[in-house]
Amino acid sequence: TLWGAIYISAVCVLPMLLIQQFNVPFYFGGTSLLIVVGVAMDFMGQIESYLISRQYEGLMAKGRVKGRHSF
Repeated sequence: TLWGAIYISAVCVLPMLLIQQFNVPFYFGGTSLLIVVGVAMDFMGQIESYLISRQYEGLMAKGRVKGRHSF
């Protein structure tokens, strides 16, 4: 998307601008920031998937349907 491209461009260019214009000591470049953000987003997605699957596991264990002749 357009907004995703703008975001990625800003993440790559912003560290260089901070270092060159304002002499800010910045220890991460744009590429390493992209990697860190990508890994963090993937990690959060995996945690969310795990929690959702655990929720459905609990629903399936509790949902025992009893027949007409159950004692």
